[in-house]
Amino acid sequence: MTTITLAHPDSTVHEATAAAIIRVLEANDVEPEIVIGPKAALADMLKNGEVDLYVSAWLPDESDLLAPGVTPLGKLFQPSACCCISREEGPVVSLSDVAQAGPELSRTIITPASLQKHVEQMLADYALADAGFTLNVLPDEEALASITAALNSKECILMPLIQPCFLFHQGGFRILSDPKGSMGKEQEARMLMRPGLTDDMDQDLQDELDELMLSVKVISAMDFAMRTEGLTADEAAESWQRGKLLPR
Repeated sequence: MTTITLAHPDSTVHEATAAAIIRVLEANDVEPEIVIGPKAALADMLKNGEVDLYVSAWLPDESDLLAPGVTPLGKLFQPSACCCISREEGPVVSLSDVAQAGPELSRTIITPASLQKHVEQMLADYALADAGFTLNVLPDEEALASITAALNSKECILMPLIQPCFLFHQGGFRILSDPKGSMGKEQEARMLMRPGLTDDMDQDLQDELDELMLSVKVISAMDFAMRTEGLTADEAAESWQRGKLLPR
């Protein structure tokens, strides 16, 4: 097998993940053909055998991608949703502290649309609506831009985020503990193989992909390099492979 059709959703995090996998494919003399699009459309293509490899499904939240015959492969990293505060120091260290926070903490929570349900659960569990907190739900990229601007201007805000994300590489904020588990459990990022690919793919390549270990730190650093340093996904993946992306 000399060609694999690889699909990933249109986001820098998924593009970075795919780039790391593409380097493994190319090292094994496999030429990838890339398909980018909405998750639902790619899921149908995977189920119908129109793409070979989907990168990456975050399980169990995206278990709807596991159509009959679709096989998970590898354990790339552990994505997780969390709520942060844009101050590394200060008395607020847990979501249990937020309702009692002083007026310096904005009562508007800029919320990526993909995290709306988690943040609504957080509001209910920690009685934050009663303390005057409201959501400003925006498309994910708009929300990230607003959160980044507020973080850079030293505003004190709550920041619902999913790791990996370039902001975790940038730093300058604190992840709040979540004793009630409102933001959900840690997930597993996995590749998905189309029906029949387990028989068609070279076993040595399959084993190498299955053993590939990334991390939220690696993907966050790649995302940062792509967004702020102008690197392509392939250049960011090469930097990671050469050990230049993260401090040793």
